[in-house]
Amino acid sequence: MRRRLFCNPILTANKVSKESVNILPTFRRDSRSKSFAERSFCAKSNPFPYSSDNKRYHTLNYYLKNKYGCRVAKASLDAGFSCPNIDGTCGKGGCTYCTSGASEFTSPGSITAQLARERGRIFKKYGEVPLIAYFQAHTNTYAPLDVLKGKYEEALNFPGVCAISIATRADCLEEDKLRYLGELSHRTDLTVELGLQTVSDRIAERFNRGYDFDVFKASYERLKNAGIRTCVHLINGLYGETFEDMLHSAETVGKMQPDGIKIHLLHIMKNTVMEQEYLRGEISPMTYESYIKTVCNQLRYIPQKCVIERITGDGSRENLLAPRWSIDKIRVLGGIDKYMADNNIFQGELL
Repeated sequence: MRRRLFCNPILTANKVSKESVNILPTFRRDSRSKSFAERSFCAKSNPFPYSSDNKRYHTLNYYLKNKYGCRVAKASLDAGFSCPNIDGTCGKGGCTYCTSGASEFTSPGSITAQLARERGRIFKKYGEVPLIAYFQAHTNTYAPLDVLKGKYEEALNFPGVCAISIATRADCLEEDKLRYLGELSHRTDLTVELGLQTVSDRIAERFNRGYDFDVFKASYERLKNAGIRTCVHLINGLYGETFEDMLHSAETVGKMQPDGIKIHLLHIMKNTVMEQEYLRGEISPMTYESYIKTVCNQLRYIPQKCVIERITGDGSRENLLAPRWSIDKIRVLGGIDKYMADNNIFQGELL
């Protein structure tokens, strides 16, 4: 039976029986949420259907608030897994931009201990909100099935966890794991995040992804056929990528109808292979203007129902070499909003 947490007991009563959910009355409406009148005004002034403000794309915040009735936050986890592109199974050294699989945003310890720390951080910032257990660091299906089950079930049993998100590679989804994930998706809101970065095998070989686009497509189709919500990752600004290359990646992925997509700006980080290439002048980061133009035009090829789960990146200030302008996330998001408004464009308009 699916376990789902709702912030609003009225939503709970309307959508599912009390026996099938945990009602947490301490989860209240975000005090920063817009009033009905404010949302109505925004809806009238912005014709994009999946927005309650000025956004012309389907934000994760909008999706989660409509699903749960309040703000929901992601708790980043490092389950201690490795990656076949690091340990020599399919390659060594990992992708050239890779630091540590995002473990710079996580802390050591058991899943329960990490979730407890993340809960403290999140509650301090947002108040008491439901949590998505986000298995983020490295490849989170790269272990024996019994090990995976132990990690995922521990997260699912942590108080306040309403969903699980699992970041992985397309070449690490064996049939037994896929069957288990399909079963898990009936008990919680599950998302599997697949790192694609680009549809170009030429560029993927350059950054040492370790599998081709056909492998990605096969795993993606298996996830969709199993009824598992799937989010695809793209990175803009990879080796020699042109504006047309990046639009082609977005258009190709858009036609696959993913449930979600994350669009990242390439960050050149310290202690990576790419750091040395950058210092030798072999790769140049995108400018602010080129990134804004690119991502806004990519959105035109993404179906409106597809949730834009990320539209920039969060690089560590201490470890980010370039582009340093990306540290100002508010400026980046504001630039995207302005470009889309000035050019009167919306997500999905070219489909």
